[in-house]
Amino acid sequence: MNKPPRKRNKATSAASTDSTSAASSANEDISQQEDPGSATITVTAVEVPELTEEEQRDRLHLERRVEKAVFEAGKALMELRDRRLYRSTHSTFEEYCKDRFGFKRRHPYRLIEASAVFDNLMRMCPNGTQTETESSDAEIYPNGTQTENGEMCPIGTQILPTTERQVRPITKLEPQQQWEVWQTAVEEAGGKVPSARVVGDVVQRIMERTKAPNPYRVGEVCQILAKDNPELRGKGGCWAIVSAVNEFSCTVRMWDGEYTVGLQHLKSFNYLPAECQQMLSICESI
Repeated sequence: MNKPPRKRNKATSAASTDSTSAASSANEDISQQEDPGSATITVTAVEVPELTEEEQRDRLHLERRVEKAVFEAGKALMELRDRRLYRSTHSTFEEYCKDRFGFKRRHPYRLIEASAVFDNLMRMCPNGTQTETESSDAEIYPNGTQTENGEMCPIGTQILPTTERQVRPITKLEPQQQWEVWQTAVEEAGGKVPSARVVGDVVQRIMERTKAPNPYRVGEVCQILAKDNPELRGKGGCWAIVSAVNEFSCTVRMWDGEYTVGLQHLKSFNYLPAECQQMLSICESI
């Protein structure tokens, strides 16, 4: 048998060598590739120019306009109500607001109360004294607000409410208390506009710190003040009998069951003990 030509063996050997070299080269290329997770990305920094003094004044002025917007509605509603400018088309202010603006019965009053709080916060300065209300065209400086009497208020007092709900918990407080609660809430919110929950928490802590004993007693006949409590809707002005005295509330009996209501929703009729007993007998017979 003739042996295969040696030339063919050389060709096969060469092909094998080329294949091995290619594989080795490929492996070398892969091993030299950089790990994507450790890759460095170069980002060109863009310099943001600082605001000029004029731009800072413009910004604060526009922010103040945004803050005041919702409370301007409360002032307008107050004038509409007080001057009875709705009388040509509606018999009551509530009906007018419902038909004209789609407001529910309580909402316009909340806006009116909120606008009064906003004005109080605008007037109050950190030293606890009241200054004149800042006019709409008053100049606003980068380091604070200059009121009409020339007194400077720190920039922290620029943080003002932007919605009615944020001030709802403090509408019943005195002006000085409103300012103190609001400033505390701003601090707890990290220097930002606090939520209604944060403001309410501050008010609750003050109430607990200065709480007075529950003035009601078991068997006392009281009037229900529904206010903005949805659970008492339709029961405002009705009478109820106190069945349990709690720390910040009372459990009362009414014709359709028992309710636990806050002290702010009760008003005593100041009946004599005999009259209270008579009302209790009526309640039991019902």
